[in-house]
Amino acid sequence: MVLFPEVTDPMGVGRSVRRWREVLRRATTDLGSPQEARWVVERASGWNGAELFGHLDDLGPERAVVHAQEMVARRIGGEPLQYVLGRWEFRGLELLVDRRVLIPRPETEMVAEVALAELARSGRSDPLVVDLGTGSGAIGLSLAVEVPGARVWATDVSTAALAVARANLSGLGTGAATRVRLVEGDWWKALPDELLDAVDVVVSNPPYVAADEHLPPEVADWEPVSALRAGSTGLEALEVVVGEARRWLRPTGTLVAEVGPHQAEAAAALAVGAGFDEVEVRPDLCGRPRALVARGRAKESSSAD
Repeated sequence: MVLFPEVTDPMGVGRSVRRWREVLRRATTDLGSPQEARWVVERASGWNGAELFGHLDDLGPERAVVHAQEMVARRIGGEPLQYVLGRWEFRGLELLVDRRVLIPRPETEMVAEVALAELARSGRSDPLVVDLGTGSGAIGLSLAVEVPGARVWATDVSTAALAVARANLSGLGTGAATRVRLVEGDWWKALPDELLDAVDVVVSNPPYVAADEHLPPEVADWEPVSALRAGSTGLEALEVVVGEARRWLRPTGTLVAEVGPHQAEAAAALAVGAGFDEVEVRPDLCGRPRALVARGRAKESSSAD
């Protein structure tokens, strides 16, 4: 597939080159989306934002132009844009993402924001956070960056997912990175007993799609099934996360978990059944129930830590 026409190299070395303006124009035509085309060309050229428009008349290196062509072809073939680009932003962090992990979404950014509010509520300068099923590391790493002093344990049962999280951790810089531990294991089993009754906030985006629930092809055909589907009801993973959380949380600690909007009542019931005293499900930016928030005993009624 030849998406971009060739022009003659003015330096006379005989190789095929193309100007970024033409690459961008053709990508826009083929993708039908000026924004996606710009992201593709930014990724291929290395010029981001306004910088790109100052270099549109530059001749792109052949490898870079071919890379843009390949990305356009992959996107036309149905691959999610985030995987095509190989990276995506989450709360200001640029994360590596590929088919080993879920694509970070705005709904999950909101869940991280709720967790941040709960950490502020704890009043601790060095809160202990557990991110169960971390995937790319999006939630856990963002909390480590945004809460100076936070100590984060991020777990995942998938070795492949943890490899992605580890790559993202390496890009944080030494300040936040030294406060993050990545551990492999099945939910709570990944954690050492020393964390029992010591965690300030547990946050999780567990799989919550039922086995027979419809997903759009761009999700179902590309993203890791184990991170999407929980079982026949869609609540299986949440049952584990909620059911054991009180053992690991401080009396005043909080569980924050992403849930499907249609699961709000069932998720809240699980938290009440697990012994949480304050339970609510907060809406996402579209007004749909999304973030389960479950607290232990209220601060004023608990003993001093």
